[in-house]
Amino acid sequence: MQVAASFCIFFSTWGVVNMYGVYQTYYSVAILQSSSSSAISWIGSTQAFLLFLIGTLVGPIYDAGHVHILLVSGSSLTLLGVFMTSICKNYWELFLAQGVVTGAGFGCLFLPGVTIVSQYFSTRKAFATGIASLGSSIGGVIYPITFTQLQPRIGFGWATRVIGFILLITLILPLIVMRPLKYPPKRRSLLDIKALRDVPYVFFGLGILFGYMGIYVVFFYVQLYAMSNADMSPRLAFYLLAIINAGSSLGRILPNFAADKAGTLNMQILFASASSVLSLSLLAIKSVNGVIAFCVLYGFFTGTFVSLPGPTVASLSPDMASLGGRMSMAFMSAGTGLLVGSPVAGAILSSNGGNDWTMLQVWSGILLVLSATCMICAKVAKVGFRFRAKA
Repeated sequence: MQVAASFCIFFSTWGVVNMYGVYQTYYSVAILQSSSSSAISWIGSTQAFLLFLIGTLVGPIYDAGHVHILLVSGSSLTLLGVFMTSICKNYWELFLAQGVVTGAGFGCLFLPGVTIVSQYFSTRKAFATGIASLGSSIGGVIYPITFTQLQPRIGFGWATRVIGFILLITLILPLIVMRPLKYPPKRRSLLDIKALRDVPYVFFGLGILFGYMGIYVVFFYVQLYAMSNADMSPRLAFYLLAIINAGSSLGRILPNFAADKAGTLNMQILFASASSVLSLSLLAIKSVNGVIAFCVLYGFFTGTFVSLPGPTVASLSPDMASLGGRMSMAFMSAGTGLLVGSPVAGAILSSNGGNDWTMLQVWSGILLVLSATCMICAKVAKVGFRFRAKA
């Protein structure tokens, strides 16, 4: 039941974060036509950043045993933010409701969602986490399709409210069944300064920073790219996010299953490297079928950026006492990357009349190359040049 509850939290948090590209496209052609791509991206990137920031800051509340308070507060803020989004008419209303309030709600839910499920498994922790994180992929399929199908028929407001009602249902199970097996013997530190002298951990943290800066550029802009460069119809383009998230479903399970044997860092390196190649390959894709195939593969290979960082940080930590602080710092690296990556991409796109797709994709691809390089350095620092060694 704990896996199912964690699945629901991923479905209700990351599933919504992963659908923001649908709103990005809709806002750019409807409600926020006068706003730049970069400005619109700040709404979604702030939402994702607060998921990590609040998820880090509430650690002491979790350690003090107030998990139910976090779940109730997170659910309430999430629902408030989504339903307020449905009645917003201008940029700052959307930024506050969808970016700040909803993001804060996600942050309260995030820590219980990623922490509790692993306590119930002595082995196969990475696989269990992968099953739970599958919720973000399923949510990332259902939510974009729901909005795309309903918005032309019942309007933006009610389409968003339907998403709110889905969230209302899926957040019930965590409220009822989610309970930690144990709490840390002492409250975690939000920072582990000693970790900054741990070279493998520092390189991995940089890899997460660059990775999260790069991967969500495609999530935010692939629909606009397909309509501008592949002559894809708007109706089909709105399904691209669902296709990416469907591809990431296998990218959450298979790598995590293999990671228990091959090593979590090894799998991160492999999939980050493939993601960087794919991101740069989009420059050469100009056909509808090519974009669809790209979305399937991109979803598969970027799935590990959500499902494996937690187990990887655990494998790089010397003991459980230091895990909390190290996890918090890794989350902040990811959140910072999410906050700035897509808005900078939007500024690059807008710098040439909204058509500078080449430089936008180069930005994303270079960031993912840097991510893979840093992760390789993390492995070398940990086990040397023994590339077949488990790490």
